[in-house]
Amino acid sequence: MKVGITEVAERARVSEATVSRVINRRQGVSRKTREAVEQAMADLGYERQTRGQLVAVVTELVSNPFFADVAERIESVLAPHGLKTVLCPCFPGGVQELDFVTSLADRGVAAVVFLSASNTLEGADPSAYELLRSRRIPFVGINGRFEGVSEAPVFSTDDLLAAELAVDHLYRLGHRRIGMASGPVGNRPADRRVSGFVSSLARRGVEDAEQWVVRQSYTVEGGQSAAISLLGRGATAIVAASDYMALGAIRGARRQGYDVPGDVSVVGYDGSMIMDFVDPPLTTVRQPADRLASEAGRSVLALVGNRDVPVGELLFDPELVIRASTGAPKEPTPLPRPDH
Repeated sequence: MKVGITEVAERARVSEATVSRVINRRQGVSRKTREAVEQAMADLGYERQTRGQLVAVVTELVSNPFFADVAERIESVLAPHGLKTVLCPCFPGGVQELDFVTSLADRGVAAVVFLSASNTLEGADPSAYELLRSRRIPFVGINGRFEGVSEAPVFSTDDLLAAELAVDHLYRLGHRRIGMASGPVGNRPADRRVSGFVSSLARRGVEDAEQWVVRQSYTVEGGQSAAISLLGRGATAIVAASDYMALGAIRGARRQGYDVPGDVSVVGYDGSMIMDFVDPPLTTVRQPADRLASEAGRSVLALVGNRDVPVGELLFDPELVIRASTGAPKEPTPLPRPDH
């Protein structure tokens, strides 16, 4: 005899409506009741018509505290609804994104969250998205829209505003020779931060603002290299595209004999709490990790429950956190034209 929700409700001693809410991952069910219904389904051999219980979080930046924090917050949103996250670190030399997605799709993954993964890259291979679409497995993006995909929700930090906040802070302190240590070309967040940075300087009368941008990798070493180049052009302040790059910029400045913030001010980006404990504590533009994770998690729950969600990219405002790595320049001077 086929087992239905009536039998499950009787076994768990709850209403059929409660069983339905558990099956469809809806809110309004306590953890204890949800566990009782799940146990009843297992005891009776109920064949759940919805997808599995795993949600994959795919990211290339698992070593970055900010992204680890976002992944943890997504887990906290999904866990009360019976879903479990599995972290999939994709990086050069390791297991690749498509391999992870293929393996998880074959095992009935409920949904996939792309956390600053291939969705941040221009011209990225769309094979993973195409596979998920063909299997009708929902997916969500954080900090980058999917190329060629219009039906997926994406939640991003407003990178244009982030750059403006950093430039405005430094400008108010008196800096006029402000450089940017950015991520590589073709990385959407990096490109948008550069666009915001250049626009912010241009609005303040800076000519050839692009010449104050150095592209490097999102690493400490990349930040160090970019900082040395910018300091050679006479920069008194550096806006970094990540907190790691900012730490590299501080190291680069010190190795060139500069004091931070006495000679050079540095602003980071991401906003991990650990940056309050570095030397000096880092002024940074904080991404709203809690809101990004919360909205991504809610969208996953809705999609897994076969409910519609708004699609397209939704932008969230960042926040400037002022600490000790920024200060007034020693001698504010007019902005020179940097050497090529």
